[in-house]
Amino acid sequence: MTSESRPPERESASEPEPASESAPEGGPVSAGGPVKYEDRCYRSPAGMAGGALLLALGVWLGVDGVLNGSGRTPWVALAALLLMAPLVIAFTLRPAVYAGDERMRVRNPFRTVTVPWGAVESVRSGYSSEVLADGGKYQLWAIPVSLRARKKAARHNENVAAGRPPSRGFGLFGPGAQTSQIHDTSERRAPSDQAIDELRALAERHAESAPAQGRVTVRWAYEILAPALVGAVALAVLLGMG
Repeated sequence: MTSESRPPERESASEPEPASESAPEGGPVSAGGPVKYEDRCYRSPAGMAGGALLLALGVWLGVDGVLNGSGRTPWVALAALLLMAPLVIAFTLRPAVYAGDERMRVRNPFRTVTVPWGAVESVRSGYSSEVLADGGKYQLWAIPVSLRARKKAARHNENVAAGRPPSRGFGLFGPGAQTSQIHDTSERRAPSDQAIDELRALAERHAESAPAQGRVTVRWAYEILAPALVGAVALAVLLGMG
């Protein structure tokens, strides 16, 4: 992301990644018009890593069942793989939130919700991250809330406000070991709260922009639902034959 509004690099449950969209209002202008900037993209690195591991395990077991199974086992393995692979992708690799100048595109497990900034009523993070728009509420699966990270940030801020040194905890070389964050006296926010703050700021900045007006649109992820349904039917038929 090349925009000067790029969020700082950090360890996060939902790190911004580049996608593709337009420039912020008032941004640099070139001879051919406004300079184009890339969208912010929020995803869960932990979810993506877990999904990749589950897919690898599923493919390994499925291939083993197809190659070494007998009778209906190869067909059962294929049907199970056809059912499970789309579901794993839906809940781990697919979720993402793309935020540009005109709208926010929320890619959840089974549908994609496009929300123009002008339609946003609120972006909030409680026990889950969600956006309220056009009278509806949509969860942001790509920005999971970590209560542990929130408590850790609050404890750090309390120590800084009281003039106490940040907690050392258990370092790499045992209790009390020095860490790179030992002298960090800046205020911290949980990664999910930082992401919500950035989305809320974008919504407020572009709420009155003419290109950011419109209605919320929802598209179902048939590329996920169709193969999963076929796999479920095939698996039910094969198991019912036994």
